[in-house]
Amino acid sequence: MTKATNLELLAPAGDITRAIIAMDYGADAIYLGGKDFSLRAHAINFTDDEIRQIVKIAHERGKKVYVTVNIIPRNDDFPQIIAYAKSLQNLQIDAVIVADLGVIKVFRENTTIPVHVSTQANVTNQYTALEYIRLGATRIVLARELSINEIKVICDAVKGQAEIEVFVHGAMCVSYSGRCLLSNYMTNRASNRGECAHACRYHYVLQETKRPNEYWPIEEDEHGAYILNSRDLCLIEHLNELITAGVTSFKIEGRVKSAYYVAGVTHAYRQALDGIKRNYLTELDKISHRPYTLGFTFAKEPTQYYPASREEQTYEFIGLVTGDNTMILKNKINPGEILEILSPHQAADGKTFVWQGAMQNQPESIVEIVGCPYPLHFNDILRRPKPQQPSSDQI
Repeated sequence: MTKATNLELLAPAGDITRAIIAMDYGADAIYLGGKDFSLRAHAINFTDDEIRQIVKIAHERGKKVYVTVNIIPRNDDFPQIIAYAKSLQNLQIDAVIVADLGVIKVFRENTTIPVHVSTQANVTNQYTALEYIRLGATRIVLARELSINEIKVICDAVKGQAEIEVFVHGAMCVSYSGRCLLSNYMTNRASNRGECAHACRYHYVLQETKRPNEYWPIEEDEHGAYILNSRDLCLIEHLNELITAGVTSFKIEGRVKSAYYVAGVTHAYRQALDGIKRNYLTELDKISHRPYTLGFTFAKEPTQYYPASREEQTYEFIGLVTGDNTMILKNKINPGEILEILSPHQAADGKTFVWQGAMQNQPESIVEIVGCPYPLHFNDILRRPKPQQPSSDQI
């Protein structure tokens, strides 16, 4: 694709380390959650002081920070939401991401923070998009159930009035843009309040009520039946179509994913948007993922269902460079193994070298990097091929 300008690559940040890594690897903006009112309650998330800190770092780099306040709230949540909105006003964030009309009202009446309407609001048509704009929204994050033609209709309708954002990569739910109740019923963990138990990833069987000890698989492989489990979205080979349709922000899912995931996926999409030609699917296979799908956006017959719960990847995360030729060890490394460098710096990115140090097997310890002839930088990543059976799953 040709190099794109005036577009935004939006990456997830589960903590300060991953926020900085996302920016290092090419994100134009990051989105994160505070300690409350975020749909990723099990991420580390950010205190107000940490938000202030990361906003300062981001703005010094010319990047933006968006904060999620995207739960589906109850009446008794609003006193705290109002107080939280007022506290965010003082943190100089660039926008808030919300999913509820009442929360939009709170931010409009108590702050001057721009409002982005979350994908949880299920915007699937131009009429709803225009109504949110009338209520003060500056950006609409579209529902993930839309085709490219439906996206274009909405972009044309709101052109010049608000920005349009879409998810292009990451985990998906078998539900309507994430509004799932299965977790609530099975585990008493409210998915729409940030506590999802990922019940869609469980192994299910069929049972007849009068035969309580008899079970039948619904659709089975050697690992079980996973009738609600979804593949991961991957639209990296279709960014040009989204740009032509009018999309201006491209969002990566993953606030609970690893630093390696954030670095690898952000790096790949940054290069794709910048017009650098490479085999992106091979690169994205190196990151932990379920088999990829185009979802509903481009596929004539959506292939969202995935009959297993396991993730796969072709490479393993070995270390995160800390500077001064050292790294934080993430996995065991043996002498003579070949390591590959993942780096936003062209001089080192994709280069390989042979590990000449001793065996290291204490994760999170600081280890000297031995045998690398290339310049390394803070937050570069070292990884190695992972022995595995080839997957037959394709997009």
